[in-house]
Amino acid sequence: MRRHLPSTQALACFEAAARHESYTRAAQELALTQSAVSRQILALEDQLRVQLFRRTRHGVTLTEAGRHYSKQVARWLQGLERDTLDVMAHQGHGGSLSLAAVPTFATRWLIPRLPLLVREQPDIVVHIETRTRPFLFSDTGFDAALYAGTEDQVANWPGVQVQLLMQEDVVPVCSPRLLEQAAPRGRGRAHQPVSPAKLAQMPLLQQSTRPYGWQQWFHAMEVDAPRALDGPRYELFSMIAVAATMGLGVALMPPMLIEAEMERGDLVIACPRPLRGERAYYLVTPAQPAAPVLIAFSDWLGRMAGDRDLP
Repeated sequence: MRRHLPSTQALACFEAAARHESYTRAAQELALTQSAVSRQILALEDQLRVQLFRRTRHGVTLTEAGRHYSKQVARWLQGLERDTLDVMAHQGHGGSLSLAAVPTFATRWLIPRLPLLVREQPDIVVHIETRTRPFLFSDTGFDAALYAGTEDQVANWPGVQVQLLMQEDVVPVCSPRLLEQAAPRGRGRAHQPVSPAKLAQMPLLQQSTRPYGWQQWFHAMEVDAPRALDGPRYELFSMIAVAATMGLGVALMPPMLIEAEMERGDLVIACPRPLRGERAYYLVTPAQPAAPVLIAFSDWLGRMAGDRDLP
């Protein structure tokens, strides 16, 4: 049976013209003539038996079908280009992974450990883009996702299999200077953590995506904290970590995301009373059998998650 596969040239012309909504600009980008772009798109429309553009006195505009098809074609061409470059780079050895990841976890936990992956699996290359919400793998070019969410959220993610990496425990941290103001120490003594009740009197940093985090922590500590919802709000853990190091307040943070700050002494534990958060970190992959490169990465990632002492 004959397969309905348009030529790559026709699709490239269509994608560029769709992006610019201009045959002229598409021709300039592809180093072709405008008539050559027009012929390729007319041939594509004939093959599809669908009108992709409306011709107007001022140029062309996408039809609804053309708008939908252009998104699919753009994604396919990007994936084809990426895979082609990977084959050229690796000459058939190893492989690459396109990973969607929550930004702070990728920046502060995964990327510092990637040199270990390079030493162990030098033929594996990991490409990372930011995604914070579930998506359909069939609509993207991603091979896997690093996701932070609740058990219910990953259970409702269709068409995937899930590997739990670690729970998200949070603990109050702040700059040594701020802690010294709250609990002065004797000469030569280490910084002294404070009680939950004392912490309730200190300035608090809030995460806008988890507005009740401090309230939940104080409730678990059985401490009355009227100001638990007060304080500046930041969207990302990385923002809160910087604000805390600058002495703006106490942050409720997963220690695994502030390993560098803790090691340098920029942040210290303000109160050694961790709380198990509602969220955990997962590796999410399509439900179909995984490629060898994804299996190797998954195994390595599980070992890294299980060994908290690694840098």
